[in-house]
Amino acid sequence: MKKDNSRITAEGIKEEQYLKGLKRYQNQGVSILIDGKELPEEDWSKIFEVREDDSFYMADYIPDEKTGKLQEIRFDRIYNR
Repeated sequence: MKKDNSRITAEGIKEEQYLKGLKRYQNQGVSILIDGKELPEEDWSKIFEVREDDSFYMADYIPDEKTGKLQEIRFDRIYNR
């Protein structure tokens, strides 16, 4: 029998919930951009990665100028210097 070494952590559950929320926004027509690109949903988890260069992703919520309705969520790498 194969042993399952995966762990369920509170952090992992929060990340999964956050990604599900992003999917709901996308289903409502909101663009999800990471580094300026619409990446496949499978790549969205990269926004949680810990990087050796001390960078991390920050989200910007961009409204439509006319309606004020959420239009895009942009994730850009920020460098902690």
